[in-house]
Amino acid sequence: MKTHKSGAKRYKISATGKLQRAQAGRGHLNSKKSSKRKRSLEGYITIDSGNLAKVRLEIPYLQYIR
Repeated sequence: MKTHKSGAKRYKISATGKLQRAQAGRGHLNSKKSSKRKRSLEGYITIDSGNLAKVRLEIPYLQYIR
């Protein structure tokens, strides 16, 4: 089974084994956004349980992604 390459680049695994993703909204048009808003969009957040099954289909070999 092949790994979905864009999915492997989008997601990462935390130290406790949870899947994480970057928050949306930082790609472009940042000059109109306040510094506080841009800082709050930094970092990674955990993926909700409803979307976890879809992400696991894209990344079948989770233990190799770090």
